[in-house]
Amino acid sequence: MRFTYRRKLVAIGRIRWAERPQQGRQRLAEADNGGMKWFPWRRRHAEHDTPVVEPDSEQVAEWLEPATENPQARADRFWERWHELLPQINSALGDSEPKRIEHLLCEEVAAIHPELHFSVERGQRAVYALVVTGQERPDLRPLTDAWQAAAPDEDMIWEYHDSVPPVPDPTEVTVNIGDHRLRLADVRVVAQVDRDAGVVDVAVHHPELAALTDEARTAMTFLPLDATLGERLAAERLRRVETAEAAPEQGITLLELRTIVRGLAGQDADGNPIGQTTWSGDA
Repeated sequence: MRFTYRRKLVAIGRIRWAERPQQGRQRLAEADNGGMKWFPWRRRHAEHDTPVVEPDSEQVAEWLEPATENPQARADRFWERWHELLPQINSALGDSEPKRIEHLLCEEVAAIHPELHFSVERGQRAVYALVVTGQERPDLRPLTDAWQAAAPDEDMIWEYHDSVPPVPDPTEVTVNIGDHRLRLADVRVVAQVDRDAGVVDVAVHHPELAALTDEARTAMTFLPLDATLGERLAAERLRRVETAEAAPEQGITLLELRTIVRGLAGQDADGNPIGQTTWSGDA
């Protein structure tokens, strides 16, 4: 199967990483790298045992006010509410009871825009990470840009992301899909680089792909790419994505793919922009 790279897999499961397990919720795909997700991606509709979040009349009126069409106004309102709710949020997460504040966060993110997604994850530099993303939709990008620009400084407890970040080492992740435990270390990728266009076409293989359902096979094609590159870099640099059920003769690992794509994007091994070296000296 071949796809143009799209952010379309939230409904069937995304990798989420966090410190402690959430109880009583099954997803198509979960990741185990020493921890589990707090709760999966949310818009304003919560799943299964959580009621649908219906905004009250005051929220609806607020969305319709011309002033709220300004992304900065919506972002500022979110962060005002975030500071008000932060003690309650920290307390719920500290007690390993994230469902206590899931409804609140659904409402506040929906007040920015009802099509935004969010998650609370294990942070890379802090204990927790709050991620609010429009899944690289151009019409939502002004909102997430404003949200990120207005975010408070990171501290030891919280960091903030406007797109799904990559995991530090995807080869340490195991994805659970039904009865299958799939190690991302076993993934091999065929990458065709178009340097003129600055993009990469990839075919993704895992030895157990043939045993999966079509839906799970599609998920397992994209999940390793999300984990390796993060949402934004994958959307920017992956042009076509193909599921390879047969093992490629010259496949590369996910970490090797990361090096190629980051290099194409002008980034170093840590994902930072490569600075230009200025040479000086006497002529």
